[in-house]
Amino acid sequence: MSEPLPELWLRGLAFNRAAPSDVLVRLVDRAAGQAALLMCEGRDLPDAVIDAVLRHPDTVIRRALARNRCVDPARLAPLATDPSGLVRGWLAGGSRPHPRWVRPLPDDILVTLLTARDGGEDGKVTEDEIISELESSRQIPQSFYRSMAVREHPELRIRATWRWASLTPAQRAGLLDDPDPAVREAAQDRSWELDPERVEARLSSVGSRSRPFVLGRCALSPVLVEQCFADGTVRPLARNRHTPAYAVARLARHPEAEVRETVAARPDLGPDLVAELRKDPDDDVRMRARLHPFPRTWAEYGAIDAVIGHGPDCACPTTEPDAEPDAQPSPDWFAACAVSEGPVLRQVAASRPDLPAELVGTLARDQDEEVRIRLACHHPLAPPQLLLDVFVTRPAHRPHLLTLPAFPRTGLTGLVGHPDPEVRALAAADPALAAPPLDDPDASVRRAAAANPSLTPQALEALLADPRTAEGAASNPSLPVPRMHALVDHCLNRAATP
Repeated sequence: MSEPLPELWLRGLAFNRAAPSDVLVRLVDRAAGQAALLMCEGRDLPDAVIDAVLRHPDTVIRRALARNRCVDPARLAPLATDPSGLVRGWLAGGSRPHPRWVRPLPDDILVTLLTARDGGEDGKVTEDEIISELESSRQIPQSFYRSMAVREHPELRIRATWRWASLTPAQRAGLLDDPDPAVREAAQDRSWELDPERVEARLSSVGSRSRPFVLGRCALSPVLVEQCFADGTVRPLARNRHTPAYAVARLARHPEAEVRETVAARPDLGPDLVAELRKDPDDDVRMRARLHPFPRTWAEYGAIDAVIGHGPDCACPTTEPDAEPDAQPSPDWFAACAVSEGPVLRQVAASRPDLPAELVGTLARDQDEEVRIRLACHHPLAPPQLLLDVFVTRPAHRPHLLTLPAFPRTGLTGLVGHPDPEVRALAAADPALAAPPLDDPDASVRRAAAANPSLTPQALEALLADPRTAEGAASNPSLPVPRMHALVDHCLNRAATP
């Protein structure tokens, strides 16, 4: 059973890129139903529409805007102090589903959410629940985490102590000598992470869920290392940069291939161990060992580790690269990876969004498919034809590719007959098509065809009257603005009439 025409018109108008502010503002109304929420959450909005949503008395409308990933995040700042905790929580949690590219929130919003004294007037959530949403959303950039140690608000300096092992020696010293007693106490309490004897004493009191974190990040005493070997809990040690050299050597000869594989790319391996691991019976261990001498630093090790084993359909969220010099490998290192004989290293280079243009052209023609896919998904200069090729062959990346400015929207006539309806829908929107496929058996293709700007206003009238094409026709930028208002009048008057 098809949906009523008014609902289809409203949903189409909500995403009509030619609709002016006065049309969109009229849709910021609960009478517009689901279309209002979809619009507030799912598209870029003019300032006048954003202002109307921020002032709207309905929590559900403001909450939808809180998850908008198309609007400049600075415009969302008033939502960080919204009377409703649910609105704040949705802002802290970010878009759903999480996009590939996770955009960081501005510092002022982060400070407001992290230092709030309550969870909103509605009492639906607590401030701690909101902060938990924020910390799991990836919207806090690494630069902000580092700056918390010197932030004016003592609550932020206390939170900085929670990442004690990631702080610089100067930051740790400053927090231990902080003028605020609560900060000093927090720093003293967290300093155990780099004290092997205190780690050993603390481990007996932590839960089983926290144990891998401790063993994987903290400084370890010889007694604790031996205990891990005795009870078989050595996997976290293989990644821990504080694991002593003698233990690393034992891990490199561990009977479990997964442990040896993790150790094989560590930057602190000596040449003898590297040579030994390059002859390992396991393919993956040998592959990682062959990456040497590339992982000379822990930042390089992390860049490699972030790529290995993810596969061509990996859709893991990413954030902007950390600008701190010591936190990321150097540009020269990425350039060396780009021309390496190892496909894994070229995949690492292809994942770097600031790789020089001349290397982008080389990687776009790489024989390894994962190199090309990573370049398409991560680099702003990836050629449009490469973006289109990945779109056609790898459905997992389509939602992300469609958000990229360089993604081609014309010259797609040859894809009109493609067996995949998602590909046909892309082609159906090409304004150069002589005859958009309005009778395609797939609804998404018909919708895209009806939204094709090559159609005339006269042709759109018949499409607006057909439930199979009504939504696409209402979203067509060729629809005259007076007709848009007339459709809104009809829909909202109908909704207001019992």
